[in-house]
Amino acid sequence: MERAREDLAPAENRLVALVESGDAGLDAVGALAAEQQRVIRSDWRTFLHLAGSARDASARTFFTSYAQGEAVALDALEPLARACGWDADRVAAHRPQPGCQAYPAFLSWLSAQRDTADALLAVLVNFPAWGGYCARLSTALRARHGFGDAACAFFDFFATPVPELEELALTAVQNALDSGWDPAEGLECGRLLQGYEIMFWDTLADRTTA
Repeated sequence: MERAREDLAPAENRLVALVESGDAGLDAVGALAAEQQRVIRSDWRTFLHLAGSARDASARTFFTSYAQGEAVALDALEPLARACGWDADRVAAHRPQPGCQAYPAFLSWLSAQRDTADALLAVLVNFPAWGGYCARLSTALRARHGFGDAACAFFDFFATPVPELEELALTAVQNALDSGWDPAEGLECGRLLQGYEIMFWDTLADRTTA
Protein backbone atom coordinates (compact mmCIF):
# COMPACT_ATOMS: atom_id res chain seq x y z
CA MET A 1 0.00 0.00 0.00
CA GLU A 2 2.85 2.38 0.76
CA ARG A 3 4.38 1.71 -2.66
CA ALA A 4 1.02 2.07 -4.37
CA ARG A 5 0.33 5.42 -2.74
CA GLU A 6 3.78 6.68 -3.64
CA ASP A 7 3.61 5.44 -7.23
CA LEU A 8 0.06 6.71 -7.76
CA ALA A 9 0.38 10.05 -5.97
CA PRO A 10 -1.65 12.63 -7.91
CA ALA A 11 -0.24 15.82 -9.36
CA GLU A 12 -0.12 19.08 -7.41
CA ASN A 13 -3.56 20.42 -6.56
CA ARG A 14 -3.88 23.79 -8.29
CA LEU A 15 -7.03 24.91 -6.50
CA VAL A 16 -5.68 24.21 -3.03
CA ALA A 17 -2.50 26.09 -3.90
CA LEU A 18 -4.56 29.06 -5.13
CA VAL A 19 -6.61 29.15 -1.92
CA GLU A 20 -3.46 28.92 0.18
CA SER A 21 -1.86 31.82 -1.69
CA GLY A 22 -5.01 33.95 -1.51
CA ASP A 23 -5.40 33.97 -5.29
CA ALA A 24 -8.66 32.00 -5.26
CA GLY A 25 -11.89 33.61 -4.12
CA LEU A 26 -14.64 31.94 -2.15
CA ASP A 27 -16.77 31.44 -5.26
CA ALA A 28 -14.67 28.43 -6.24
CA VAL A 29 -15.06 26.92 -2.77
CA GLY A 30 -18.81 27.51 -2.94
CA ALA A 31 -18.85 25.70 -6.28
CA LEU A 32 -16.90 22.88 -4.64
CA ALA A 33 -19.64 22.58 -2.01
CA ALA A 34 -22.31 22.47 -4.73
CA GLU A 35 -20.43 19.83 -6.69
CA GLN A 36 -19.74 17.79 -3.56
CA GLN A 37 -23.43 17.70 -2.72
CA ARG A 38 -23.89 15.67 -5.90
CA VAL A 39 -20.67 13.68 -5.49
CA ILE A 40 -21.52 12.58 -1.96
CA ARG A 41 -25.03 11.47 -2.81
CA SER A 42 -23.62 9.31 -5.60
CA ASP A 43 -20.74 7.93 -3.53
CA TRP A 44 -23.09 7.14 -0.64
CA ARG A 45 -25.13 4.83 -2.88
CA THR A 46 -21.98 3.40 -4.45
CA PHE A 47 -20.44 2.45 -1.10
CA LEU A 48 -23.68 0.79 -0.01
CA HIS A 49 -23.72 -1.18 -3.26
CA LEU A 50 -20.11 -2.24 -2.72
CA ALA A 51 -20.91 -3.27 0.85
CA GLY A 52 -23.75 -5.42 -0.40
CA SER A 53 -21.59 -6.99 -3.11
CA ALA A 54 -18.52 -7.73 -0.98
CA ARG A 55 -17.99 -11.34 0.02
CA ASP A 56 -15.37 -10.49 2.64
CA ALA A 57 -16.69 -9.34 6.03
CA SER A 58 -13.91 -6.76 6.49
CA ALA A 59 -14.68 -5.23 3.10
CA ARG A 60 -18.39 -5.11 3.91
CA THR A 61 -17.73 -3.28 7.16
CA PHE A 62 -15.28 -0.93 5.46
CA PHE A 63 -17.69 0.13 2.72
CA THR A 64 -20.60 0.40 5.15
CA SER A 65 -18.55 2.70 7.36
CA TYR A 66 -17.66 4.90 4.41
CA ALA A 67 -21.32 5.11 3.44
CA GLN A 68 -22.17 6.24 6.96
CA GLY A 69 -19.41 8.84 6.70
CA GLU A 70 -20.94 10.27 3.55
CA ALA A 71 -24.12 11.00 5.53
CA VAL A 72 -22.11 13.03 8.05
CA ALA A 73 -20.23 14.88 5.30
CA LEU A 74 -23.43 15.77 3.45
CA ASP A 75 -24.80 17.56 6.51
CA ALA A 76 -21.58 19.60 6.78
CA LEU A 77 -21.85 21.03 3.26
CA GLU A 78 -24.60 23.57 3.98
CA PRO A 79 -22.58 25.70 6.47
CA LEU A 80 -19.58 25.57 4.11
CA ALA A 81 -21.62 26.81 1.17
CA ARG A 82 -23.26 29.51 3.29
CA ALA A 83 -19.87 30.77 4.49
CA CYS A 84 -18.89 31.14 0.82
CA GLY A 85 -22.01 33.19 0.05
CA TRP A 86 -23.90 30.33 -1.60
CA ASP A 87 -27.44 29.90 -0.31
CA ALA A 88 -29.57 26.79 -0.88
CA ASP A 89 -31.14 28.19 -4.05
CA ARG A 90 -27.76 28.90 -5.62
CA VAL A 91 -26.46 25.45 -4.72
CA ALA A 92 -29.56 23.85 -6.24
CA ALA A 93 -29.25 25.96 -9.40
CA HIS A 94 -25.58 25.12 -9.92
CA ARG A 95 -24.97 23.14 -13.08
CA PRO A 96 -22.63 20.23 -12.28
CA GLN A 97 -19.49 20.10 -14.38
CA PRO A 98 -18.32 16.93 -16.16
CA GLY A 99 -14.80 17.34 -14.79
CA CYS A 100 -16.14 17.36 -11.23
CA GLN A 101 -18.59 14.50 -11.68
CA ALA A 102 -16.21 12.13 -13.47
CA TYR A 103 -14.90 10.82 -10.12
CA PRO A 104 -18.24 9.58 -8.73
CA ALA A 105 -19.22 8.25 -12.16
CA PHE A 106 -16.06 6.15 -12.31
CA LEU A 107 -16.47 4.97 -8.72
CA SER A 108 -20.02 3.89 -9.56
CA TRP A 109 -18.69 2.07 -12.63
CA LEU A 110 -16.15 0.30 -10.44
CA SER A 111 -18.88 -0.94 -8.13
CA ALA A 112 -20.78 -2.44 -11.06
CA GLN A 113 -18.01 -3.72 -13.29
CA ARG A 114 -15.00 -4.68 -11.17
CA ASP A 115 -14.21 -6.98 -8.29
CA THR A 116 -14.94 -5.31 -4.97
CA ALA A 117 -11.27 -5.80 -4.05
CA ASP A 118 -10.29 -3.65 -7.04
CA ALA A 119 -12.63 -0.91 -5.86
CA LEU A 120 -11.36 -1.21 -2.30
CA LEU A 121 -7.74 -0.87 -3.38
CA ALA A 122 -8.53 2.15 -5.57
CA VAL A 123 -10.38 3.89 -2.72
CA LEU A 124 -7.65 3.02 -0.24
CA VAL A 125 -5.04 4.60 -2.51
CA ASN A 126 -7.13 7.70 -3.16
CA PHE A 127 -8.53 8.70 0.21
CA PRO A 128 -5.26 9.88 1.82
CA ALA A 129 -4.76 12.27 -1.10
CA TRP A 130 -8.32 13.61 -0.73
CA GLY A 131 -7.89 13.90 3.04
CA GLY A 132 -4.63 15.77 2.65
CA TYR A 133 -6.22 18.30 0.33
CA CYS A 134 -9.08 18.79 2.79
CA ALA A 135 -6.61 19.40 5.64
CA ARG A 136 -4.80 22.06 3.64
CA LEU A 137 -8.04 23.77 2.65
CA SER A 138 -9.29 23.82 6.22
CA THR A 139 -6.09 25.51 7.35
CA ALA A 140 -6.10 28.00 4.47
CA LEU A 141 -9.76 28.98 4.86
CA ARG A 142 -9.28 29.65 8.55
CA ALA A 143 -6.15 31.71 7.92
CA ARG A 144 -7.30 33.58 4.80
CA HIS A 145 -11.01 34.03 5.43
CA GLY A 146 -11.51 33.52 9.15
CA PHE A 147 -13.72 30.47 8.73
CA GLY A 148 -14.86 28.84 11.95
CA ASP A 149 -15.38 25.24 12.91
CA ALA A 150 -18.85 24.93 11.39
CA ALA A 151 -17.72 26.28 8.00
CA CYS A 152 -14.67 23.97 7.98
CA ALA A 153 -16.43 20.90 9.38
CA PHE A 154 -16.69 19.26 5.95
CA PHE A 155 -12.96 19.49 5.34
CA ASP A 156 -12.08 18.64 8.96
CA PHE A 157 -14.16 15.46 8.75
CA PHE A 158 -12.24 14.07 5.78
CA ALA A 159 -8.89 15.37 7.07
CA THR A 160 -9.17 13.33 10.27
CA PRO A 161 -7.49 9.91 9.92
CA VAL A 162 -9.42 6.85 11.07
CA PRO A 163 -6.80 4.16 11.84
CA GLU A 164 -9.46 1.54 12.54
CA LEU A 165 -10.85 1.87 9.01
CA GLU A 166 -7.36 1.72 7.55
CA GLU A 167 -6.69 -1.52 9.41
CA LEU A 168 -10.03 -2.92 8.31
CA ALA A 169 -9.26 -2.13 4.67
CA LEU A 170 -5.77 -3.63 4.88
CA THR A 171 -7.26 -6.79 6.34
CA ALA A 172 -9.71 -6.97 3.45
CA VAL A 173 -6.91 -6.48 0.91
CA GLN A 174 -4.83 -9.18 2.58
CA ASN A 175 -7.79 -11.57 2.57
CA ALA A 176 -8.28 -10.90 -1.14
CA LEU A 177 -4.59 -11.60 -1.81
CA ASP A 178 -4.80 -14.81 0.19
CA SER A 179 -7.73 -15.93 -1.93
CA GLY A 180 -5.72 -15.48 -5.14
CA TRP A 181 -6.77 -11.97 -6.18
CA ASP A 182 -4.31 -10.20 -8.50
CA PRO A 183 -4.01 -6.51 -7.50
CA ALA A 184 -2.84 -5.36 -10.94
CA GLU A 185 -6.34 -4.33 -12.04
CA GLY A 186 -6.99 -2.65 -8.71
CA LEU A 187 -3.83 -0.57 -9.06
CA GLU A 188 -4.89 0.48 -12.55
CA CYS A 189 -8.28 1.47 -11.16
CA GLY A 190 -6.47 3.43 -8.48
CA ARG A 191 -4.44 5.28 -11.10
CA LEU A 192 -7.61 6.28 -12.92
CA LEU A 193 -9.38 7.30 -9.72
CA GLN A 194 -6.45 9.53 -8.79
CA GLY A 195 -6.67 11.11 -12.24
CA TYR A 196 -10.36 11.83 -11.80
CA GLU A 197 -9.57 13.27 -8.36
CA ILE A 198 -7.22 15.85 -9.89
CA MET A 199 -9.72 16.50 -12.69
CA PHE A 200 -12.26 17.52 -10.02
CA TRP A 201 -9.89 20.10 -8.54
CA ASP A 202 -8.57 21.34 -11.87
CA THR A 203 -12.10 22.02 -13.07
CA LEU A 204 -12.69 24.25 -10.04
CA ALA A 205 -9.27 25.89 -10.43
CA ASP A 206 -10.11 26.76 -14.03
CA ARG A 207 -13.26 28.46 -12.75
CA THR A 208 -11.08 30.65 -10.54
CA THR A 209 -8.59 31.62 -13.24
CA ALA A 210 -11.07 32.00 -16.12
